[in-house]
Amino acid sequence: MKTIIEPFRIKSVEPIYVNTPAERAEILSKAHYNLFRVAARDVLIDLLTDSGTSAMSSEQWAGMMRGDESYAGSESFFRFEKTIQDITGLPIVIPTHQGRASEKILFSILGGKGKYFLSNTLFDTTRANIEYSGAEGIDLLCEAGKHPTVPAPFKGNMDTTTLESFIKEKGASHIPLCVLTVTNNSGGGQPVSMENIREVSRICKENRVPMFIDACRFAENAWFIKQREPGYANRSIGDIVREMFSYADGCTMSAKKDAFANIGGFLAMRDSELAMDCRNLLVITEGFPTYGGLAGRDLEAIAIGLREVMDEQYLQYRIRSMEYLTEKLMAAGVPVMQPAGGHAVYLDAAAFLPHIPASELPGQALACALYLEGGVRSVEIGTLMFGKYDANGHTVPAQMELVRMAVPRRVYTQSHIDYVAEVVIEVFQKRDNIKGLRIIEESALLRHFTAKLAPIDNK
Repeated sequence: MKTIIEPFRIKSVEPIYVNTPAERAEILSKAHYNLFRVAARDVLIDLLTDSGTSAMSSEQWAGMMRGDESYAGSESFFRFEKTIQDITGLPIVIPTHQGRASEKILFSILGGKGKYFLSNTLFDTTRANIEYSGAEGIDLLCEAGKHPTVPAPFKGNMDTTTLESFIKEKGASHIPLCVLTVTNNSGGGQPVSMENIREVSRICKENRVPMFIDACRFAENAWFIKQREPGYANRSIGDIVREMFSYADGCTMSAKKDAFANIGGFLAMRDSELAMDCRNLLVITEGFPTYGGLAGRDLEAIAIGLREVMDEQYLQYRIRSMEYLTEKLMAAGVPVMQPAGGHAVYLDAAAFLPHIPASELPGQALACALYLEGGVRSVEIGTLMFGKYDANGHTVPAQMELVRMAVPRRVYTQSHIDYVAEVVIEVFQKRDNIKGLRIIEESALLRHFTAKLAPIDNK
């Protein structure tokens, strides 16, 4: 196979500031070992998130110049609306300033004490908005998805047997929504098969439980279906996407992912009564229904990006980039999520650092080590992000201890990724010297964003 080159040319650049390991050690200490507290200037390769960090195309920048900033009835909104309707087939489109705003509106209306929201795996802000409403988020990940280093084609799938039994046990009246995340971010960026989407939809319809898709990475998921699922090899990405959404009652989306935008999101749905409630809350918290907290120029950028992301040449390059880094790490013996996900490479921190127990946050310890070694910023997806405390104050660990290296779209080149591989391998070779961390300050919700930590001296 020939090298898959970046299907774009670079038109504008920004500098990377190189610092020393000694400087990074001081920076990390002042940041209380939380990489969210590190200034972007002090990061060499920033893989903290792929959300809002993409490089926009020349067409998107041109579209921003056409943005109609009218308060109501903007032409930019109508282009935004039609694009989403055409792609998803969902008739009602509500813009928001980003994905978590969509979640806040939806779960404020549907949530409440005694209710359960079911998912293959909820991501951090989704779960936080559910819990803030008083409800409980339940992950029903398939068995294959619970084993990071064991390959399987669709490890993001929901366990449909458990879904049926949970609905039967709790009663559909206590389950206002089922959320299928594509691709499954917390589960390693792993895809969900069309068969699974179809079966989840069938079960939900039989029990009159609405099913929404968390569509942040819908195009990447469609590419995996085309490549891995029988019967889809000759289907276009547009056709596959349309079928995916045909099984859903609605969706939420952060356009900061698969739409290449730096800000923005939306709710889309079929239920006009629910839409009315959402728009009423939107006006209070976000803005008028035809701008929803966004400038007209952002609506234009999103509409263009949603079409660009379904280009098959781009998707081939995107997924191959994740495979490339994964393969380099596997060759060096690094425990890494297999197969490669769509938007990120995930290190299995529990296997990487078996000497650090979950209570000492191995994922966060590994993320800090990557920064110290080479200025690479990643994010822990493990007990710091998802851990709880039991009634006695003891740590209840997350299901998996992962470190996500999320690659911004159209930003880094192959040499950047080669550098990341070198840093990870160097840390792996020194892994026995890495120590755990303890939390010294935390918030009640989304603690990983602001928590302060300190190293544990086990001497």
